Amino acid sequence: MQGRYKLTRRAFLASSAAALGATTVAAPLVRRAASAEPLKVGTYGGYFQDSFDEHIYPDFTEETGIEIESIGQPTGEAWVVQLESAARGGEAPADISMMAHVPRLKGQNSRLWAPLDEAKLPNTANLPDHFVHRYDDGSISGIGAVSWYITLVTNTDTYPEAPTSWKALWDPANEDSVALLALVTNSYLLEVTAATWFGGTGILDTEEGILQVMDKLAEVKPNVRLWYRDEGQFQQALETGEIPMGQYYHDVTGLAAADGQPVRSTFPVEGGVLDSGSWSVSKASERLDEAHVFIDYMCQPSIQSKLSRYVGTAPTIRRELTDLTDEEFAAVSSDIPPILPRYDIYEARGDWLNQKWSELIVG
Repeated sequence: MQGRYKLTRRAFLASSAAALGATTVAAPLVRRAASAEPLKVGTYGGYFQDSFDEHIYPDFTEETGIEIESIGQPTGEAWVVQLESAARGGEAPADISMMAHVPRLKGQNSRLWAPLDEAKLPNTANLPDHFVHRYDDGSISGIGAVSWYITLVTNTDTYPEAPTSWKALWDPANEDSVALLALVTNSYLLEVTAATWFGGTGILDTEEGILQVMDKLAEVKPNVRLWYRDEGQFQQALETGEIPMGQYYHDVTGLAAADGQPVRSTFPVEGGVLDSGSWSVSKASERLDEAHVFIDYMCQPSIQSKLSRYVGTAPTIRRELTDLTDEEFAAVSSDIPPILPRYDIYEARGDWLNQKWSELIVG
């Protein structure tokens, strides 16, 4: 576990500019002669990029002969705009980019991403369908790269017994005791509310359903002491017990607990929220063959296990394919089926959602 505790996903994002499973055998990688032009791979900058530089790229190059040029990229939509502008001129600032889902969808709608050949990505069979993103014609526009969980966190001094359900956020006993993420687009509280009180996120298909969910979510407001954007602000308040309950990142909470802080992360019976980033390839890239090799390499069980140990991300492949111990797996993930964000509604109804969120929830 010591590798995991060196750096974490949240630390990487905060510092950015904004052995194989026994049941699966990895597809053989074809070693290629070194090219004068390296494959340009973009990841979130800072320590996240540093960890890929240290733990992933050298082994990939040794195994395949494909050199990597590491690109530090922002996490938001500005990167899509930059890629689209460059693609119009036939240029690719990065051949492969690690994309958050709403920017990825924007690029998909503009056909920015080169369609990927499933036959050249045999290891994607290791991934659940929700990590394989497709165009309407069935071709692949993106593949799950890394994932992480938002869970229900508590101060153990204040709450000796862990809550078991997201319903604890609504419990009148927790008045003025809760911290929640402030944005509709990163809190996924609509999905949490839908899964907890409406049997699933299908109710979010319509604006009428979304408003029903917002009305239910608004009932949590007397319990909310802090709507936070600065993660460090809530982490400190959680550790001191000033704000003893809320939603937060499972990996960071686990690290704080391992460091002796009186905090815990709980996967509620409804599931934790599983967020993720995906690999997509610019249509202007001239390195599509090499991009397929890289993405397929990253879907190997051994590589996903390495990411869990050294980057602190949850595996994008099925647990039984990894060689993670129970302790290693619990540090980053859970067997409870996750709540999956409805990225589609944020892309399709973003302005309306932000307006209603401000009026009904945080206003």
